[in-house]
Amino acid sequence: MQLKIGGMSCSFCVSSITKAVGRMDGVQDVNVNLAHEEALIEYRPGQVTPETLKETLLDLGYTVRDAQQVRTIEEEEAEIRAERNNLLLAAVFTILSLIAVMGRFMGMPMTPELVTFMYWLMPTLALATVFGPGWHILTMAWASIRRGILNQHVLLEFGAFAGLTGGFLGYLIPNFPLVDFFGVAVFITTYHLLSGYVSLRVRTRASQAVRQLLALVPPTARVIRDGREVEVPLADVRPDERVRVRPGESIPVDGVITEGASGVDQSLVTGESIPVEKRPGDEVIGGSINQSGALLVRVTRVGAESFLQQVARQVEEARALKPAILALVDRILVVYVPVVLSLSLLAFVIWSAGAWLFAGEPLWTRAIFAALAVLVMGYPCALGMATPLAMIRGGGMAAERGILMRSAEAFQALKDVKRVVLDKTGTITLGQPAVVDVVPLGKFDRADILRFAAALESSSEHPLARAVVNAAEAEHTELPPVQDFHSVAGKGVTGTMNGQRVRVGSPRFVGEGGALERATSTIEALQARAKTVIALEVNGQPEALIAIADQIKPDAHEAIERLYDAGLAPIMITGDNHLTARAVAEQVGIQEFQAEVLPQDKADAVRELQRQGHRVAMVGDGINDAPALMQADVGIATGAGTDIAIESADVVLIGERLTAVVDAYHIGRASFRKTVQNLTLAFLFNGIGVPLAMTGLVHPAWAMAAMLASVSTVLLNSFGGRLLPKRRNSSPRPSHSERKAHGA
Repeated sequence: MQLKIGGMSCSFCVSSITKAVGRMDGVQDVNVNLAHEEALIEYRPGQVTPETLKETLLDLGYTVRDAQQVRTIEEEEAEIRAERNNLLLAAVFTILSLIAVMGRFMGMPMTPELVTFMYWLMPTLALATVFGPGWHILTMAWASIRRGILNQHVLLEFGAFAGLTGGFLGYLIPNFPLVDFFGVAVFITTYHLLSGYVSLRVRTRASQAVRQLLALVPPTARVIRDGREVEVPLADVRPDERVRVRPGESIPVDGVITEGASGVDQSLVTGESIPVEKRPGDEVIGGSINQSGALLVRVTRVGAESFLQQVARQVEEARALKPAILALVDRILVVYVPVVLSLSLLAFVIWSAGAWLFAGEPLWTRAIFAALAVLVMGYPCALGMATPLAMIRGGGMAAERGILMRSAEAFQALKDVKRVVLDKTGTITLGQPAVVDVVPLGKFDRADILRFAAALESSSEHPLARAVVNAAEAEHTELPPVQDFHSVAGKGVTGTMNGQRVRVGSPRFVGEGGALERATSTIEALQARAKTVIALEVNGQPEALIAIADQIKPDAHEAIERLYDAGLAPIMITGDNHLTARAVAEQVGIQEFQAEVLPQDKADAVRELQRQGHRVAMVGDGINDAPALMQADVGIATGAGTDIAIESADVVLIGERLTAVVDAYHIGRASFRKTVQNLTLAFLFNGIGVPLAMTGLVHPAWAMAAMLASVSTVLLNSFGGRLLPKRRNSSPRPSHSERKAHGA
């Protein structure tokens, strides 16, 4: 059972849900993904029901809905508004409390009237914050305690109620700082609400992927029924029915062509950059674009079995199955929370029962003060800010290099990455066909060949035709007018210019009757280098071959070299054929590659590397990459990629620069080092402050001063200096062949 779970804020929530649900009879496995608020639960239907599982999650304080139920944007915005209103209300209470607390330290004259006003104002603000905006946190903490789960909600409420208890004791104990204790209850509750709101906002803004994916398929299809063409909703189309697809339209269904021929652009779904010529008997995929000829398609798959629906399902499953990355601070807090609670109890026992045993009477005031002070001093404010501040700094450094870090987990996961899986089309290559070779076969030179070919192809909408025209335009070639233009679907085009009959198209089309037999070896050699070949014929004589290929990105070779230098192993995975894959891999220096890989197989390939114990980064740009991007420990999408790829990724590269992948890796490592430094500094304050608080001599004002000092220190450390080390230029990097010769 796959569920959407709302209200999660950190890895403690993942741990709480996993423990609570995993302990239930009949539950076999629980996978919870914090970034996308999803859970995949395996259970035995005879022992536990879906309703019972949902009730447990609801009782913990989370919201639950079916993963297939897509919320509207209005619902998501309403949830953000509700959380924001809660935060704003708590912020008002916090500002008022801060004025009251700081006023005493800034020399505000404490008249009897003002003291009385403070004694009424502060408990009102504290109770209003804890039981108002913080009520949801309180219910979640109570649900966790009942199940024996200690998490961040429990620690918060212990700290908040310590503040409330200390405040109310001030009415009974003379000179007890009740204003300060009430203030602590307000401050830590508001801080917790702030972190929850930021987390919700980030996740909600990145939740539209599957919706955009399924929108690629048109909502209706033209079905042939009773000899007539009828437009019906896509949901009403049945297998074996025939669907008409006109030139320029999206193909609405998965099926097999029964009539017609055309070039079909499948780049969005398969990653193939050059359109594929389709004829009767060939399969087509829903969502791809029919370019030139009219097609009649027999439907083979509809609904949940269609290609795009399967990709959508694979993306959702990959979200739930993606390995959880427990943030370093959360690993620490798993131990920290029970330790602080235990020390608070120990402080109370020492100054009550311990004092009674050794001094003859319990020191109740000191015992209560010490226990409360430990909880206040122990609230990990700087500890909680250590990671976000390092990430904010890292995110700023990344943005300067055209990198958008969309996931907090990416910072920690990047440092452990050892395998980088790269898609080919649109990632290593530009994804745009271009003329790379012009081979004369007769009397014409390059300029004449491009003039004739481009003039004829300028009337065609085919991407290969566009590549020829672009090449001619780049060389400022004047194109003669064309008469009697005719397009032969799936083959090529013909026409007349300057009184000469010209034909441009596939070698099979131009070479009918054996006209290109003497150029066979040249054609095969070009095709062996992953180039698509078209031929030019003038007045019945073959005059040239034009080779078209997807261009390698200018910095692709450098990016691969830098990956190797950083100790990362690049692996290319593509849906293109083996010949094309090998040619591209050799050009950029990649040693390992896989070709003709389907979208679900890409995600499986990433999973297999993860099963081998590797942290994996996946770099891609297409719909076919989305499941793998979601499955990888770090998904990296190029900014020119499809929406589904970008939404499935943790890191987005703005623009076409592939070397940014290496920059992101170094930024992730540096950010993690900065996080460790921040945590060390935070622990110095908490590690010294908590034992001092156990003495019962630490005033809450000093506790807050220590908290402010720790936060300031962490802030200064986060934004002082540079995160990304300067590149060394002392010696050039070894070439791929030199590295291979040394066994690298």
